[in-house]
Amino acid sequence: MNEETRSAGNQPEAPITGSSLWKDAWKRLLKNKLSVFGLIVMGIITLAVVFGPIIIKATTGLTPDYIPADGNLIQSFPPSWQHPMGTDEAGRDLLSRVLQGGRISLMVGIISTFVSLIVGVSYGAIAGYMGGRIDNVMMRLVDIIYAIPYILIVIVLLSVFGGQNTPGWIESLAGVFGGGSGLSQIFLLFFALGLVSWLTMARVVRGQILSLKNQEFVLAARATGVSTPAIIFKHLVPNALGPVIVYATLTIPSVMLTEAFLSFLGIGVQAPFASWGSLASDGIKNIAIFPWQLIFPGVTMALTLFSLNFLGDGLRDALDPQTRKF
Repeated sequence: MNEETRSAGNQPEAPITGSSLWKDAWKRLLKNKLSVFGLIVMGIITLAVVFGPIIIKATTGLTPDYIPADGNLIQSFPPSWQHPMGTDEAGRDLLSRVLQGGRISLMVGIISTFVSLIVGVSYGAIAGYMGGRIDNVMMRLVDIIYAIPYILIVIVLLSVFGGQNTPGWIESLAGVFGGGSGLSQIFLLFFALGLVSWLTMARVVRGQILSLKNQEFVLAARATGVSTPAIIFKHLVPNALGPVIVYATLTIPSVMLTEAFLSFLGIGVQAPFASWGSLASDGIKNIAIFPWQLIFPGVTMALTLFSLNFLGDGLRDALDPQTRKF
């Protein structure tokens, strides 16, 4: 008995494994019920908009642009088994159009946010690391642009570079995906929204870089002769990804809402394409007679925006180092 006890006491203890920031943040995110709800809803909506139109076309033959040609007067039908969300004023299936519009709306949000990330992260990281007069000049420029209503900048960009004035490289990029003036307008919208959404990102990244640039790993990189671009983009920026991911998640719904507003003004997504904003804009014209034309795209978009905001708030809390348990 004593030998067994002595043998057990001589056994080495199991090593204590640490928990990384990302693993710890994921666990904390899963404890947030609203964030999990937002994550699940966004997963369902993403799968629906990606595969929904394909499934509907394979099972019913309906497409977002299908207009029944039966010789009768086209009218909007209310929701039914054949058309769960009803039809629009042209007789097109609204469910198919909402799913197709979801593709465009999510693409606008994601790609525009990606453009703002590239510009904002690069600009803020350079300003924060260089410091001094360079930082002062760069951030004063940000303050000047901040003073201009961003929606006005987007309208000017779309008006100046839209239509026949669309840059050739945007038309070439749209041509890869089929071309057309409507698709060129969407690509122009991607870049216009992205180029006005980077300002806050630049400030966020600059603040992170200022708090990191005098850390030991940066000083060691300087001492070993690592170049300035390598220090900024290989050492500093990866350590500032937490706030960047949080802000990117919160930027997507903001950009989608801006696109919807532009569609109400008639300068957003143009026919033959549709987004949730343009569908809602069309539906509000007939709200007194055909309310479902506004309700379904409006509710779908609202649910997406709420889910993204819930997810962004959860990521912010999960990645906040002050709430992390050591």
